[in-house]
Amino acid sequence: MAVVIMSSFSISLLNPSKTLSILIPENPLPKNCRLQSRTFVCLRSSSILHRCAWVFGRNLSAAPSATRNYEFSDGGTDVELRLDISALGVESSSDIFVDVDDCSMLIRVKASGTLRTLMQTDCLFERVKPAETIWYIDEDQLVVNLKKREAELKWPDVMESWESLILAAPQLLKGTSIYVIGQSTEINQEVAKVLAVGIGYTPLFTSEVLEKCAGQSVDSWVAAEGAGPVAEAEALALQSLSSHVRAVVATLGGPHGAAAWHDKWQHLHAGFTVWLSKSKAADEASARKEAIRNMQDGGVGYTNADVVVKLAGWDKNQAQEIAQGCLRALKQLILSDKQLTGKKSLYIRLGCRGDWPNIKPPGWDPSSEH
Repeated sequence: MAVVIMSSFSISLLNPSKTLSILIPENPLPKNCRLQSRTFVCLRSSSILHRCAWVFGRNLSAAPSATRNYEFSDGGTDVELRLDISALGVESSSDIFVDVDDCSMLIRVKASGTLRTLMQTDCLFERVKPAETIWYIDEDQLVVNLKKREAELKWPDVMESWESLILAAPQLLKGTSIYVIGQSTEINQEVAKVLAVGIGYTPLFTSEVLEKCAGQSVDSWVAAEGAGPVAEAEALALQSLSSHVRAVVATLGGPHGAAAWHDKWQHLHAGFTVWLSKSKAADEASARKEAIRNMQDGGVGYTNADVVVKLAGWDKNQAQEIAQGCLRALKQLILSDKQLTGKKSLYIRLGCRGDWPNIKPPGWDPSSEH
């Protein structure tokens, strides 16, 4: 089971037919009132595009929680947003426009003859039921109530930002470790470090484990003995690490990394694997097609990964943006199969026997399959 994460796309901001404008009477509407809203089309996952995520830095960031100018609360089945409109000089409730689809929201206010955007997000923290959205004015505040599709998922914020993702990740992962794989050891380590610090996990680098045990650098080891022995040694290190919880493990890149070999994935399946793959594609659509070709090709062990994150180049200073893309991908993967974390835990308890994803009963002998 895996998932595709796509960048949000722009909607027409000034199309009156897609604007929900509600005239509020003198007394605010009761909270249990439901008003019909129009729905926009929003790009989502499909059965063809799976296990692929495209990361494009400037599409990921959202306003950080520390600087937000609104109040937000999660009531379980719904979330509530409160914005102060006292200084805007709103003359009538008909001057407020709230547009919502299942994954984006636009709030505009007409003040002094000018239409200004009060809040816009192309990526709500998770999907909502737009037809059940209501809004009303409560004294000097505009209150927007959104009905959640996943009631059991606690929203840290209205937007899917880095800050909200790192707060939500622990409730989704439930202690399951993350393995960062890919062709570059440097990229794997930098992203793993940011991920671990963000979600409160322990960062672990297999390169450090191997160099400490071998008493030499990985590069000199590869030069002396070749890729095979180093990959085998990393597979043994991963066996030891597979019982760890709440860890982000950065693996070796290149052909000497265990993740590049199909027959060395037995213990990588103990956690969620994220494949960081560089892309030469010029746009998002091309990168998605490239990712799909990579997964269908199956030529390297990386294609066993739970999710793929395509990178438009690499800059150490953008490690957080890539880590944010990883968390977005993992969030959607776990939400698509709520039994997945429990299944990973069972796989570990049964000894990581290599039967992922079709876990065999206790007592199964892996050698019986050969």
